[in-house]
Amino acid sequence: MQSQLYYLAVLALIDSNLDEFEEEYGDLPDKIKQAKIKVNSSKALVKETTKIIEDLKKFVSTSKVTLKSLKEKEEKLSKQQFSVRNNKEFDAITKEIDFSKQEFIKITDELRTVGVKEENLLKTLAQQKAELAEAEGNLTELEKELKEISSDQNEEVKFYNKKRKLFVAKLESHILQEYERIRLHTKDTCVSIRRNSCSGCFSAVPPQKIVEIRNNLDSLYLCENCGRILYPEDFEIDETILEK
Repeated sequence: MQSQLYYLAVLALIDSNLDEFEEEYGDLPDKIKQAKIKVNSSKALVKETTKIIEDLKKFVSTSKVTLKSLKEKEEKLSKQQFSVRNNKEFDAITKEIDFSKQEFIKITDELRTVGVKEENLLKTLAQQKAELAEAEGNLTELEKELKEISSDQNEEVKFYNKKRKLFVAKLESHILQEYERIRLHTKDTCVSIRRNSCSGCFSAVPPQKIVEIRNNLDSLYLCENCGRILYPEDFEIDETILEK
């Protein structure tokens, strides 16, 4: 049975290979993220403008019914004026007719304004739809490029991820947690001591510490300068275990 430090060293080697695959993506993931934001933003604008246009059309439809109703009311009231019995009734009907006329003029003016507004909104909507189509096309191209890279890597990445799970399972939880913590800041988390120095930052490692590391392979010793996990220079890692 191998030591915890050995399993860590192998895990670091696996992660190094996975990192190389990840680097092949370059800034593609970030570009795709930004492209998705652009698509969602464009969709929201198209939806908002479409809703405004729909509301305007409803207003036009309702207003036309209202105008017809006001016209009919005015005609009816005009006829009633001829059958009133006194001036008081005549004045009351006249006020109703005037109110109907004012409402008719007000709604008619609003309809003219709405017509211009709708025309401008339709132009805006056409532009927004064009921008959305362009954003979606850009996203499709980026995702296609990512898929092509992923398909080339797919089997190898699956292989390394499978191996990673095997070695993660061999590690004690507190050791794995420390490894993952350091890995958040430093990709090459576990490095060898070479010529009495950390091979990660090249700082000298005290001889006494090197002896302690060699004698306690189930404990973690960190570089005092960079914080990487150290393992002995003569540590032999069987890299054939990572061969298919």
